[in-house]
Amino acid sequence: FFLSCTLDVLSRSEATDVIERLGGKCASSVINNTFAVIAGENAGSKLEKARALGITVLSQSDLQSLLEQNAADSV
Repeated sequence: FFLSCTLDVLSRSEATDVIERLGGKCASSVINNTFAVIAGENAGSKLEKARALGITVLSQSDLQSLLEQNAADSV
């Protein structure tokens, strides 16, 4: 995952912690094997790069739903 810009629901470090606890990894840049970019407001050039590479772009609410689903699956 790559977290782009400020997140409304969680801080960037909180989002990273949750993603990593569920087995994901957060990257510091967008590359070909990035699973998805989480884009908030004013995502900028990283969002453009993700789209150019064909990487999935998720909203903050998409991330929240994905995390909730994974948390429920692990119970």
